[in-house]
Amino acid sequence: MHKKDWQNIDNFRVVGVNYKKTDALVRGQFAVNEDQYSQLLSNAPQFGIKDMFVLSTCNRTEIYGFAESDDQLAKMLCSVCSGNLADFERICYTKNNTSAIGHLFNVASGLDSQILGDYEILGQIKNAVKMAKARGFIGPFTERLINSVLQASKAIKTHTALSGGTVSTSFAAIQYIREYFEGPSVTPEMKCPATQPIMHADNPGMNGEQKDIEEKKIVLLGTGKIGRTTCRNLVDYLNTRNITLINRTEETAANMARELQLKYAPIEAMERELADADVVIVSTSAAEPVVFKKHLAGRGNKLVIDLSVPGNVDIAARKLPGMTYVDVDMLSKIKDETLQKRMAEVPKAVSIIDEHIAEFKEWYEMRKYVPVLKEVKSKLKEIYIDPSLLGNNDAGSIDCGAKDEKIQKVINTLATKMRRDNTPGCHYIEAINDFIA
Repeated sequence: MHKKDWQNIDNFRVVGVNYKKTDALVRGQFAVNEDQYSQLLSNAPQFGIKDMFVLSTCNRTEIYGFAESDDQLAKMLCSVCSGNLADFERICYTKNNTSAIGHLFNVASGLDSQILGDYEILGQIKNAVKMAKARGFIGPFTERLINSVLQASKAIKTHTALSGGTVSTSFAAIQYIREYFEGPSVTPEMKCPATQPIMHADNPGMNGEQKDIEEKKIVLLGTGKIGRTTCRNLVDYLNTRNITLINRTEETAANMARELQLKYAPIEAMERELADADVVIVSTSAAEPVVFKKHLAGRGNKLVIDLSVPGNVDIAARKLPGMTYVDVDMLSKIKDETLQKRMAEVPKAVSIIDEHIAEFKEWYEMRKYVPVLKEVKSKLKEIYIDPSLLGNNDAGSIDCGAKDEKIQKVINTLATKMRRDNTPGCHYIEAINDFIA
């Protein structure tokens, strides 16, 4: 892309897929893990991309950046995914200019989340941008945009109840477990009528052998951000510590187990631990399944909750007799009083976003005047130290502080007029006259 295009807002784009048109299985084909993200950043120059970042979560994969065409971003993204470009282009959405900017604000605030108001997305955006910035892919425009997005999200969090209550994908898993074994709860935030357990003929679930949740063995695979959040919810809301943590890096699981007074096991012991489990929660971020038929076959009834995208439980394992398999799409169907209250906060959130978008657009519009303002400022400094123009042969007596203050005042006035009238040229001479007067 030519240098002149970097400040062209028309070339700021987002291309992606999300939960609205695709299920978890399809989204998994275009998910980007950390290694793939690193590879993508390495490949970016080949596609002519210098300013971009990728947001990949269980509900979406989106690439934001400056490009001459949507196809440019789509090809780059698919260069590291297991899915192919033709399938991606068939199901993806594309936005540019203010539409792309507004979309990012909505995503960051939780307005576009599968569970309305899910605030976990903000941390994922920060991590995505941080990784891209470390590799030099975040320019002035994108950095300013992200800062504005974060400010808007903070204001929404502070001044609305859009994220009020306790509803997220990880918390929905806890609600599902409770209802699966105990039935519908009388607590409003635990109501989950749209996610009734998937009952197999030979898996009676809560109608079978009764066992308090505290007595059930829960195995949690993966202690990344979602895994940690889910684990804390298990302890806090199910009042259980009968939880065994397993992670690819054993030390990470061990540290969390010590913190929450839980058990942990090495990855080599996974098959043994899964065999004894009543509930298996998978929150790994592997590109391929990590739980297979051999791990679960003939090991009794189990509730398996897969929070990974792509799904990390093999399809054959999901269909075993006695298995109840739940993925993120099933959990997202939760409907309760908390979500109804959040819906009422949407107009307030939209109003806050509109204010921040307007401020960002004003900043962007002013950027195109920066070269003129710099030139005027330089000329004013030259004029100020020219004794013949000042009518004063004693230039050394000039107060430098007063000079700089007067110059900045004139520049600020000029900037205001340029923004208001959108005619920078006619104010150039006027600024000089204002300064000399």
